[in-house]
Amino acid sequence: MNFIDNPKKLRGFEKNIKVEKVSRRSILKGLGITGGFVLAAPVMSRQAFAYETGAGKMPHGVVVDPRVFVAVAPDGTVTILAHRAEMGTGVRTSLPLIVAEEMEADWSRVKVEQAHGDEVKFGNQDTDGSRSTRHYLMPMRQIGASARTMLEQAAAKRWGVPATEVKAVNHEVVHSATSRKLGFGELAADAAKESVPSIEGLKLKDPKDFRYLGKGQIGIVDLHDITTGKARYGADVRLPGMKYAVIARPPVTGGKLVSFDPDAALKVPGVEKVMEVRGWPWPSKFQPLGGVAVIARNTGAAIKGRDALKLTWDDGANGKYDSVAYRKELEEASRKPGLVVRQEGDAEAALKGADKVVVGEYYLPHLAHVSMEPPVAVADVKGDKAEIWAPVQSPGGTREDVAKTLGIPEGNVTVNVTLLGGGFGRKSKCDFALEAALLSKELGVPVKVQWTREDDVRHDFLHTVSVERIEAGLDKSGKVIAWRHRSVAPSIASTFAAGAKHEAPFELGMGLVDMPFEIANISCENPEAAAFTRIGWFRSVSNIPRAFAVQSMVGEIAHATGRDQKETLLALIGSPRIVKPAVKDMWNYGEPLDSYPIDTARLRKVVELVAEKGEWGRQVPKGHGLGIAVHRSFVSYIATIVEVAVDDKGKLAVPRVDTAIDCGTYVNPERIASQIEGAAIMGLSLAKYGEITFKDGKVQQKNFDDFQVLRIDESPAVTNVYIVPPGPDTPPSGVGEPGVPPFAPALMNAIFAATGKRIRSLPLGKQLEA
Repeated sequence: MNFIDNPKKLRGFEKNIKVEKVSRRSILKGLGITGGFVLAAPVMSRQAFAYETGAGKMPHGVVVDPRVFVAVAPDGTVTILAHRAEMGTGVRTSLPLIVAEEMEADWSRVKVEQAHGDEVKFGNQDTDGSRSTRHYLMPMRQIGASARTMLEQAAAKRWGVPATEVKAVNHEVVHSATSRKLGFGELAADAAKESVPSIEGLKLKDPKDFRYLGKGQIGIVDLHDITTGKARYGADVRLPGMKYAVIARPPVTGGKLVSFDPDAALKVPGVEKVMEVRGWPWPSKFQPLGGVAVIARNTGAAIKGRDALKLTWDDGANGKYDSVAYRKELEEASRKPGLVVRQEGDAEAALKGADKVVVGEYYLPHLAHVSMEPPVAVADVKGDKAEIWAPVQSPGGTREDVAKTLGIPEGNVTVNVTLLGGGFGRKSKCDFALEAALLSKELGVPVKVQWTREDDVRHDFLHTVSVERIEAGLDKSGKVIAWRHRSVAPSIASTFAAGAKHEAPFELGMGLVDMPFEIANISCENPEAAAFTRIGWFRSVSNIPRAFAVQSMVGEIAHATGRDQKETLLALIGSPRIVKPAVKDMWNYGEPLDSYPIDTARLRKVVELVAEKGEWGRQVPKGHGLGIAVHRSFVSYIATIVEVAVDDKGKLAVPRVDTAIDCGTYVNPERIASQIEGAAIMGLSLAKYGEITFKDGKVQQKNFDDFQVLRIDESPAVTNVYIVPPGPDTPPSGVGEPGVPPFAPALMNAIFAATGKRIRSLPLGKQLEA
């Protein structure tokens, strides 16, 4: 039985699919960036899903067809394709596991294979936004149930009994009345001849009968190979006749090459060629920056050759970018009125009439992704055909961009997805794959482009710099009656369109306009901020500065009123209710508010759960302090308590972290715990050290010596994770990103409790030593 060979005729669910030609850029309308959004997705009825999601509005939508995703061999081996990229979240295990669960396959007899980039065939493949499970839990269940039904129908015909009398159980189909059994492999050929059943008629398993989902007993499929060094990452790809390249790129975003002298580079043993690489005028989405490539017989020689190049650059319009001066500009902008993006009541009048106004101005610098694996790609371009091997988060988008850049049909491009050694949003931008494709086309041989750590730091799509200013007006009783939040930050939209100076709706919806507090008078404003470097998605995106500001302000209000942090937080959240902000183009992580409302009952629940489990209010030693924070992001709810210890020299340690997460229905609790533990480490790393600075338009950091990351001896000693059990109809929500935003404010609230010092500017650095 081979479900993967998909006949061209439409059947089952596909009969209801309408597909329109669409460019990837059109999705930006959905992000509030540009004009002309065209829906490219299956047209789904409510019967297709138990709840509506935003999956259908993603480029190329959803494909629900077992013939695309599942194959059964005569020996009974079940092969399931994973169409999302694996970068540590476990998605390459979780999505196939869902299929196996519904199919009644024995997981020990399941083989997982990685799908190549082809969104027409597989549906949307963007592995970002913490949405793989929330978009694909139900479709993967339907795929598995369809495969199971086809196997059951084949067995029923073989035995000459009604299909209602047979049932798939643990890799076999059983006729209980006669105790007859047939293995999946024995039924493979007959099942392949069965029609794909309609989605509406499928019978899904009762969750009480799940063997795998929600149990946390299945390890990731790549664990052994990763642990033993057998796993294949981008840098492991080797092709016959392959050349190796590194590129000298403009040191300033938007800069251009004036001239270069290749003579010294060509004298380096192993260097074969030095050539200019085409660049695109900034902003140019994910197109290469351009520069000079050194081609060699190995990467080491190419790096030495690049070091020997003599280069002259024109730094262009961004050559004066200075992060110290720019911070002052952002701070000044935050103190003046900006574009009003949410307004309820009259915050200005309420602030003027308040008994007390608490003001907090919070700063976060640019951040680099610095995933363990720097960008790398191999390309083999022959005539009008191209094949790519790369650790990309969006293989479908990479395929489209490679085709457009080379001017060849998209169907002639194959994108093979390797394991990702971390991504955090960086590898959703495929500039490194485009560089390899351009060089291979020019040279006529396979080419590997390897970025060094210095390249990775200095030419990243950085997390935006931000100033968040909050003014909270209190009445005589200490109740907050006014809230004004001004957020000033260069927008990701600037990567796509020149002159974008306001944040896009999807950025505003990350902790600014969706602020859930029960306050009568609210004003959220977005002053202008120009971008002078490449800005991109980063794990949790704008939720990081917003949660830091909002939850730090909660701590400041608690101190100003002499109240407990937790009780102040719950008072601000207010009554259990569904929050419906008066906001135009309200961003809800691409999800319908009916399925994923802003629910303060769930927000309160994670606060109360972490306070109980984390023993909020417990006695701690001298020099220790507890801090708490909560945040809703990627339609999940997460609360964190951090215990901090600060010695008399200002040295900081984190003995304990407690986090409660409500992510709705979930697949693998082991992966949830892993992601939250990782978020605590990343959150602490960013809070202590994360900072990219600019002078004369150039990034001042280059490697881990000056863009420091957390070492193992600094990591939280204990991280406890508590998962809220989902309700029977609670849809799944995000896990990969939501753990990061509440960490920094919980840490800073804990530092204040321990030392009395309020930290409003990140990174922490040496501020405790002052």
